[in-house]
Amino acid sequence: MYRDEKTATAEVAEVAEDDGPHAADAETAPVPGLGHLLVSLQLTDSAFPSGFYTLSHGLEGFVQQGAVDHESLAPLLHDILRHGVGPADATALALAHRAAAADDWDAVSATDRRLYATKLGRETRQAATRTGRQLLDLAAEVFGAPGVAHYHRLVTERRAPGTQAVAAGVVYAATGVPVRQAVAADLFAFCASFAGAALRLRLTDHRLAQCLLRQAAPVIEETTRAAVDRGLDDLGATTFAVDVMSARHERAPARLFAS
Repeated sequence: MYRDEKTATAEVAEVAEDDGPHAADAETAPVPGLGHLLVSLQLTDSAFPSGFYTLSHGLEGFVQQGAVDHESLAPLLHDILRHGVGPADATALALAHRAAAADDWDAVSATDRRLYATKLGRETRQAATRTGRQLLDLAAEVFGAPGVAHYHRLVTERRAPGTQAVAAGVVYAATGVPVRQAVAADLFAFCASFAGAALRLRLTDHRLAQCLLRQAAPVIEETTRAAVDRGLDDLGATTFAVDVMSARHERAPARLFAS
């Protein structure tokens, strides 16, 4: 229930008198790094309109071929994290984050082009750039950071592809989110999107989807550690089954998702 501000202030003062001279300060002191956490929460929220909700990340292709069920859903996600998203997108995000923080836009663009080249299928390339450009466009308005606006202009001028992972790296760097936290947050957003696709494809229910996300947590940690230690020469995925399913998905007569 709503309480009068003056009453609440008086109660805090009483607590301060009872608990010592620094008690009120402890209640009202800012939490270090909370702003970075709030940025991560906003960017990974399903309500943030980056277009992730339109993607199944290859899952619909597996369903169409009868190659995945409820039991194999978690192992598939873990393999994609370890061998696909981690070595490719998460690594690109970390590299772009560091380059953007140093205002090295040539390095950001080089990472962007390298990641784009690793996307073998047409729909995966289109999905990566569509969501990346949407992220840059919206983040430039939401956060008002000069670095985001600068890279958005480069992408708009077709001087860089604007893949989602690189765009995320630029946004996280511009808002001061540490690189390790940025990588982990984006990997979680991927897993949440994957779980949402599994729900819509009726591979799981809401309760088990939460179990799927929790089971992915240690894999996210593992994948994050590996991603931040890689260099540009190590960037690239080895998920051949996902590439095959994506290619078949492009030619499917009916599709619920864009990828």
